Amino acid sequence: MNSVYIVMHQRKQNIEELAAQLAAALSAAGIAAYAEPWLLKRMGERSPLLFLGDQIEKCDAVLSVGGDGTLLRANAIAVRNHIPILGINIGTVGFLAEVEWEQLTEACKLLADDDFEVKERMMLEAELDGKSWLALNDVVLSRGGYSRLIGVNASVSGEQAGLYIADGVIVSTPTGSTGYSLSAGGPIVYPDVECILVTPICPHSLQHRPVIAAPTQRIELSLDREHSNAVQGAVDGQQAFTLSLNHRLVITKADQPARFIEMHSRGFFSTIRIKLAEWSR
Repeated sequence: MNSVYIVMHQRKQNIEELAAQLAAALSAAGIAAYAEPWLLKRMGERSPLLFLGDQIEKCDAVLSVGGDGTLLRANAIAVRNHIPILGINIGTVGFLAEVEWEQLTEACKLLADDDFEVKERMMLEAELDGKSWLALNDVVLSRGGYSRLIGVNASVSGEQAGLYIADGVIVSTPTGSTGYSLSAGGPIVYPDVECILVTPICPHSLQHRPVIAAPTQRIELSLDREHSNAVQGAVDGQQAFTLSLNHRLVITKADQPARFIEMHSRGFFSTIRIKLAEWSR
């Protein structure tokens, strides 16, 4: 690997120091380090990072430096430019990150030596009124600032799955199973298992439990007229749309996968045990 594009957490107080350390580690490994314009501006004229403009596809990978929120933002850039992504965690938990900050020097050497694997992870595509969005983690319908519960009709490949009277509904990938879906009582799914999870958020009825659909199936969500007029929709944590009556949100497996760099680190379940312990503190 010869070059990387760096996407960093934008609100860390010591971001200049971290970026300088990252640039030094990459330079020592012989890897050119390009960065987002906002970071170059923060670093100033003597920045060791390079400007690339809109030619990100010329890099070999995207490096996400932050927590899971930063990685989701960075993944959108990686997918758009058809290059893989490596997550370096400087956040609190960082379920999606492959590398901890303390492993930075070793990780840069592995990148330089091409000593890693690239694993594909399925994404979701959400479509509404001719617009579409890609999600690595999840698509969420929620009541937003309203105090009352919402009603969402859910169907799987044309078959009615249920009417959820709840705070909302989460449709997630296996990657997203350790995110919001987990907090709402959904299962943890191994990343290589392709499926689509549908998890209600605080449902009014105990009969409404999370369900798992096949990756080939089509999830359709619409509002129940007696309970909701409009609800907010978010894709990977970013508000993206409003779902109104007489409209239908369609969610399917995306044609394009995300591509994650893996470096022979600890296994998935070991990571889950460690991260859940940190989350529970």
